[in-house]
Amino acid sequence: MPLKLDIKAGEKLVINGAVLENVGGNAKMLIHNESAIIREKEILSQGESNTPAARVYFALQCAYMFPRHEGEYLETFRGFLNDYVTAAPSAKPLADEIAKFVDEAKLYRALKATQKLIRHEADTFSALADELESVDIAARMESANEEGA
Repeated sequence: MPLKLDIKAGEKLVINGAVLENVGGNAKMLIHNESAIIREKEILSQGESNTPAARVYFALQCAYMFPRHEGEYLETFRGFLNDYVTAAPSAKPLADEIAKFVDEAKLYRALKATQKLIRHEADTFSALADELESVDIAARMESANEEGA
């Protein structure tokens, strides 16, 4: 089934490793064969892959965009994904979903699922920050009570 893409002026996308940029007005494209396509807004740079979940995404993205080196990138991806689940066991269902797509050679769907992992990481860090703030406030209050006694 063909894929229809609406490309805004100035938007970039990568098709089978070739970077394309729309230098005119809005354009519509119809892709008739299976291709590795990723839009600019979905691309994560190496510099932006500075968290554990982002590293999972980046390695998977490289496997998707550079099929000649897919095996190497997938090995790296699996290591990062395992490390993430070891550190955050609550992410296991997400990791299983991502791994299932990878095992089925559905790398684009795996990338989309990995975006959920990035949200999980952000939510986990946010909850941890809230918890640490609560502990800090409680400790300050206790310290103030001890000084006042």
